[in-house]
Amino acid sequence: MNTSRMNEIFNVILLGLIEGITEFLPISSTGHLLIAEHWLGARSDLFNIAIQAGAIVAVCLIYRQRLWQLATGLGEKEQRDYAAKLLLAFGITAVLGLIVAKAGFKLPEAVAPVAWALVIGGIWILAAERLVANKPEVTTIAWHTAALVGLLQVAAGVFPGTSRSAATIFVALLAGTTSRAAATEFAFLVGIPTMFAASGYALLKTLGHEEAHEDWGLLGIAFAVSCVTAFVVVRWLLGYIRAHRYTAFAWYRIALGLALLLGLPAGA
Repeated sequence: MNTSRMNEIFNVILLGLIEGITEFLPISSTGHLLIAEHWLGARSDLFNIAIQAGAIVAVCLIYRQRLWQLATGLGEKEQRDYAAKLLLAFGITAVLGLIVAKAGFKLPEAVAPVAWALVIGGIWILAAERLVANKPEVTTIAWHTAALVGLLQVAAGVFPGTSRSAATIFVALLAGTTSRAAATEFAFLVGIPTMFAASGYALLKTLGHEEAHEDWGLLGIAFAVSCVTAFVVVRWLLGYIRAHRYTAFAWYRIALGLALLLGLPAGA
């Protein structure tokens, strides 16, 4: 195996690891991948779809029992209401997301907006944690909370570095679901159809343009690495938040954002 091939394998493994680690942590997968691709080289849309699909599959596996419970429990009012709230959040995201896509919006590829979003998002997390710190725990998802989660998913897609997970989890906390576990579960569950739909839409646009130029072996490696990594990371996160706040992720975001801003050339 030549050096060029080895370097390519190393790069896709690294990008798969980054996607798997960052997709569901509140630190922005899009932002981290944009930063990584500045050094490793830009990848195709099809590649990015493949590694995101790996992370989605991992979360489906983790929540397989909850998804089955929702699918088979629609005769129960509690399960039916929860499923309807997921559908509301997804519907808002889908409609507004299509409007944004039809308007021709494209994510910026510059580092500066990502850095600023990381810092602002970190401050947002610290403020949210402080505001809900002493409130009684509420595990229910209200209708207005579901609607806000749908809106924030669109905002996270428009501003790279925002983090879909951070935006949705913390808007749920601020909107009244003060249980981190409940807010996180709803954000992750609504993320499954959202990410599948976004990936499917991007795949339809991509097929016929890039697939002939992709190395399917490398795509398979990247998908597998992302899937396994995301599975491990999300399982760890769900245990971590039972006893910890999200504060550590906020400080990480702020530190990384400031480091990127300080490292940018003047005028960038």
